[in-house]
Amino acid sequence: MNVMLLAAQAAQGGGYGMLIMMVAIFAIMYFFMIRPQQKQQKKIREFQNALKEGDKVVLGGGIHATVRRVDLAAGIVEVEIARGVVVSVDKSGVFADSASQPQK
Repeated sequence: MNVMLLAAQAAQGGGYGMLIMMVAIFAIMYFFMIRPQQKQQKKIREFQNALKEGDKVVLGGGIHATVRRVDLAAGIVEVEIARGVVVSVDKSGVFADSASQPQK
């Protein structure tokens, strides 16, 4: 209701009304777009920092793998992508395996 009143004031030439509308639009964008994205990125970083041997993960290219060794100081994770095939990848390219995560 207040938004419609502010829009009516802005249409009449109220300079403050336009400013308030811009602030309201930014606030809406922050709470519906920016903040959830930041929370998701924080969740991914926490997962990457908590990696341990045996975790099932998905690499950035979509390859499913199992963690074999983690070197958090260097930011490198060694993963097994097939039996006997171990590759080193950057920690930022490792994501949670959605199949092994509990469903909400």
